[in-house]
Amino acid sequence: MHFSPHAQHAAPRSPIRGPALPIGVAVTALGMMLSIASVPVAPPAADTMPVPVAVMQVPPVKVGATTAVDPCADPAVQQAIANGDDAATVAAFGGGVRFREAVVAGNAPCISLTDPARVWVVVNKSLPLNPADYEPAALDSVPLQMTTPSGRVRLDVAAAVGAMAEASVAAGAGRIGANNGYRSYGLQVSTYDTHVRTQGQADADAGSARPGHSEHQTGLALDVVACGASCGGLDGFGGTGQSDWIAAHAWEYGFIVRYEQIGTPVTGYAPEPWHLRYVGVDLAAAYHDGGFHTLEEFFGLPAAPDYPH
Repeated sequence: MHFSPHAQHAAPRSPIRGPALPIGVAVTALGMMLSIASVPVAPPAADTMPVPVAVMQVPPVKVGATTAVDPCADPAVQQAIANGDDAATVAAFGGGVRFREAVVAGNAPCISLTDPARVWVVVNKSLPLNPADYEPAALDSVPLQMTTPSGRVRLDVAAAVGAMAEASVAAGAGRIGANNGYRSYGLQVSTYDTHVRTQGQADADAGSARPGHSEHQTGLALDVVACGASCGGLDGFGGTGQSDWIAAHAWEYGFIVRYEQIGTPVTGYAPEPWHLRYVGVDLAAAYHDGGFHTLEEFFGLPAAPDYPH
């Protein structure tokens, strides 16, 4: 850019437009303005007073209410999901309660309740596993005395049930063993068929999941038993010190008792105080504190007491 040497020495322009007033005339004009300003002005008549404008009342925002903001847009949520870290995902939502609220409100498009690899998956008579022959990516041995060969669960479940079993002994509630952990699709076929042959179709459906509809296939479910010198069976678990302790404290370790008697009309299963389902500590706490008895109610899903066909 080039500057004219003449512009650098040009005199600044006066902000006053038109000819300047003589000093005497200016003083006289100023005196007249001050005199007029000192004259009191009468208030307007009542019938000419302006009407006050109504102020819009904004309702208070309820604390803890689910907002319209999509939590899935949060980079922390996106990163946790990409990492396959379920606990971090729930934490990024703001905890178990907020996670549940967002899912129930339909405000969490990044969360699929039918993804079998996630701790929040819901498997029931209306929601089969997809794919039907799903297998967990990694399994570990159950760190308890087993009464069947099905002694594997997901890694996070193995760690949690081990800590829970130690706490049960420390609390004086007794020793806990396990009957079943992960069951493959093929094993569920033979398990269910055995129930049908020995009990009939109706009783089998009340006590055993059809192939492709079993929580055991996810690696997130575990059947526990009470142990003394030896371990008992499933039917003998209810009413034991271990059963009572599990009902009161399993949630502290990320488990829920999946099939309670009160939930039978929703799940279609007879009560199974031994069947524990891992959902992670944060979701289990929200489930317990909210007074829920089925995952269907927890996530706002319809009851599923019967198979669709």
